[in-house]
Amino acid sequence: MKIFYLPDLGEGLPEAEIREWLVKEGDEVKADQPMVSVETAKAVVEVPAPRNGKVIKLYGKAGELISTGAPLVEFEDGDHVESGTVAGSLEVGNSVLEESATGIKPALRSASSNVKALPVVRALAKRLNVDLTTIMPTGANGQITTEDVEKAAQLTAKPNLEGYELLHGVRRTMAMSIAQAHREIATVTLNDDAVLKGNCLNDITLCIIHAVLAACKTEPSLNAWFDGKTISRRLWDEVNLGLAMDSTEGLFVPVLKNVGQMSPATIREHINQFKEAVKHRTIAAEDMRGATIVLSNFGTFAGRYANPIIMSPTVAILGTGRLREQPYVSDGQIIVQNILPLSLSFDHRAITGGEAARFLAAVIEDLESYEKY
Repeated sequence: MKIFYLPDLGEGLPEAEIREWLVKEGDEVKADQPMVSVETAKAVVEVPAPRNGKVIKLYGKAGELISTGAPLVEFEDGDHVESGTVAGSLEVGNSVLEESATGIKPALRSASSNVKALPVVRALAKRLNVDLTTIMPTGANGQITTEDVEKAAQLTAKPNLEGYELLHGVRRTMAMSIAQAHREIATVTLNDDAVLKGNCLNDITLCIIHAVLAACKTEPSLNAWFDGKTISRRLWDEVNLGLAMDSTEGLFVPVLKNVGQMSPATIREHINQFKEAVKHRTIAAEDMRGATIVLSNFGTFAGRYANPIIMSPTVAILGTGRLREQPYVSDGQIIVQNILPLSLSFDHRAITGGEAARFLAAVIEDLESYEKY
């Protein structure tokens, strides 16, 4: 048998989701014939057959994730590889198979024979479709109780997914990444406001980026990566700014590489190009790698303050809320000013509260110095 493994699809991504099998087991295929469509965080791709041959086995079902380099399709060709190489016993399901030089045969004993349970408990397990051999008994002398069976039934019960739809591609990747971030990162968020004036209102995004660059100079510890396994961090000299962009497919975060060396016009050009690439799902995987700090302008839609999620290995994300006019006290007088809400989330494992506060203060100071763009 010859096994074809999921190749690197040219994006450097560790896995893909099977969307649809275009062949079935037993089919004869030709080289370059599409076999399966898979979806990555970037696009839906058809994987072609590497050779002519008969399909013996398909690995994975529609909706399942498969890692790059994992078995994908098995073809009929060459020598058959036996699964067992040593004599001994192999337990399968509720029975034990004996392996010898002459082959595999059923043993005279059954794994279920070692289970201690009253007839009423066995009847309950059968009704609830619970395998008694998988239960850790809590009763006297290693006996399985009705409570053990009922608990096992609850753990193995399948949820009612009627009306639900499986998430695919970018949305699925986003859901898994954010859940992991929520489990592993000690997120704390600081909120404050900045008063915007003059030229800063011409292109608020450019003003915010300039303020982030200024703050990274004042407090460089937020322009960093953190490794939770080794409890170590890496500070960066250049600022690679990730820009959170919403789309119908999910969240994309393209990166402005070394943004401090770009002119305002170049920054705006890159942002516009990223928006078009995200809209049409042509954004290159390389353009979404390497962020050292992230900016999320969620206020474009709605909301004053938020609790932005930090994506490892970065340690900080600045969120900007909806710009609004409101009365503001200045030099004892009440005047109407443009107020920009700010939400700075930081990883408290790597960043102290003082460092985060100084960073946010530097952002506000730069934004309020309106002689900019």
